[in-house]
Amino acid sequence: MKSTRILRFAARGVLAAFLFGAALSELTPLSPADTDKYEVTVERNVAAKMRDGVTLRADIYRPKADGRFPVLLVRTPYDKQGIMTFGLRAAKRGYVVIAQDVRGRFTSEGEWYTFKNESLDGYDTVEWAAALPYANGKVGMFGGSYVGATQYLAAIAKPPHLAGICPTVTASNYHDGWTYQGGAFEQWFNESWSSGLALDTMRRRTEKGINPLEGSKVLPLLSYPVLEAPPSTGLATYFTDWLEHSNYDHYWKAISIEDHYADIQVPVFGVGAWYDIFLGGTLRNYVRLKTEAGTGAARKGQRLEVTVGGHAGGGRKIGAVDFGEKLPADDEAAMLRWYDWLLKGEGNGVEKEKPVKIFVMGKNEWREEDDWPLERAKSTRYYLHSAGAANGLSGNGVLNTAVPGEEKADQYIYDPSDAVPTIGGPLCCQALPTGIGPQDQRPAEERHDVLVYTTTAFARDTEVTGPVSLDLYVSSSAVDTDFTGKLVDVRPDGFAQNLTEGILRLRYRNSQEKPELVNPGETYRITVDLWATSNVFLAGHKLRLEVSSSNFPRFDRNLNTGEEQARATRMIKSTNVVYHDKAHPSALILPVLP
Repeated sequence: MKSTRILRFAARGVLAAFLFGAALSELTPLSPADTDKYEVTVERNVAAKMRDGVTLRADIYRPKADGRFPVLLVRTPYDKQGIMTFGLRAAKRGYVVIAQDVRGRFTSEGEWYTFKNESLDGYDTVEWAAALPYANGKVGMFGGSYVGATQYLAAIAKPPHLAGICPTVTASNYHDGWTYQGGAFEQWFNESWSSGLALDTMRRRTEKGINPLEGSKVLPLLSYPVLEAPPSTGLATYFTDWLEHSNYDHYWKAISIEDHYADIQVPVFGVGAWYDIFLGGTLRNYVRLKTEAGTGAARKGQRLEVTVGGHAGGGRKIGAVDFGEKLPADDEAAMLRWYDWLLKGEGNGVEKEKPVKIFVMGKNEWREEDDWPLERAKSTRYYLHSAGAANGLSGNGVLNTAVPGEEKADQYIYDPSDAVPTIGGPLCCQALPTGIGPQDQRPAEERHDVLVYTTTAFARDTEVTGPVSLDLYVSSSAVDTDFTGKLVDVRPDGFAQNLTEGILRLRYRNSQEKPELVNPGETYRITVDLWATSNVFLAGHKLRLEVSSSNFPRFDRNLNTGEEQARATRMIKSTNVVYHDKAHPSALILPVLP
């Protein structure tokens, strides 16, 4: 029955969101400039043998012409056939495009396990591709989500013929910012992604198990094996391993991009998105590779583009918000233009452009920048205030830049059995009934267990662009609990648009490697990372902060007992307190542009 449930869940479109990053080509039309250079020849299921003897298979799209061409390689667990449109487009432009099913997926041999084989298989595939008779020895990689991970994991293995990568909407660390965030388990993503991945694994099991000759001997006829679901044992062992390794330990460090930046020796064109589930890692990769990449060319060759949506969707409307006609862009064209410069040496002006391009929400305009974060942004503290009753929209929570004096703390009861529901936000790989991306947060703000702090209406347009964090002084009656933060733009009509959010599990307040339970009633200073945004709060709008202890089912519920989260079932309520006085000046820290 469990196997049947997984199949049904996957069939409802679980894969759709993260295939967005792997097959952007399906979203953009061919331009005339791409169609008149070369005819294209296509080879299907071309074999490449890895160092351990396992054969991986790829489709190859290449110019039907003499000569050698640069290679654009994509290694995907989502079926290589999804890259067909882009493969034809880029081959007509003068590239050899290779789309490979990673180990254990679709047409490739071996056993599938997330992240484990991507470095060595990536190295071997890059070198195999570079040696093909029609390749010129320069290989670039592309793709998004897990397909971005296959690029970074290949890059840290340092294949000699890798010349550049273009990872889209992907992370920097597969513990924090992928499987966990702030110590909390990314429950909705992990469960929906694993369910989708299990579909192909189950298909492969079914094909191996069907033997019509042997089945013909089975009685009664109703017992013919094809009518039985394949066994689910061991179907997604990586999922249970993620739960077993809740701390940042050797399991994660071996595949962490952050721990291997010095091994990346090629330029990176990273693409992220506001409301994307991996935004934090995309930005972190750019910032740290500028100083930590392994070569001068790699350090100087970092580029960043941040759009809106990513795993939360494409087009001009993301979630409940229309961001205007300027938002949609041909990301493929931008990538090809970059590779024309990097791999072909074309003088197309790429080298003269600013390295950062961001979409500024509110104003809904694209803007080029010299760097990220923006040097001219001023770190500004918006302090929390209240008369001790900031609970919900009817409370008296206020947010401003005045340093607090003597003020009464706010508190609420966090009940894991009645958690604050996720309303939109950075989700994958399926939308919740409450939506995805930007949505109206007022239903959550009506709750007594959500503290709401709001500024007065802005007299003029005010831009917030850059990293956002929450500096809180807190206590709890429990030995462990969570604190969440959410930045919101409130329109004059009351629509409360979420911008960015974060969470911290208290046991990980000092380290994600060594959890420490808290002493009930003791006050702790914590930092909740809300990642980043770029938004102009238009005149008449208000800025709002929500503070609570749950965001479910995006994150798993902290059961407040301090027990191992993978096996715990016992729930207790906690009284959680947020202090904001002269000795405990809790504040939202925003990068405000002058």
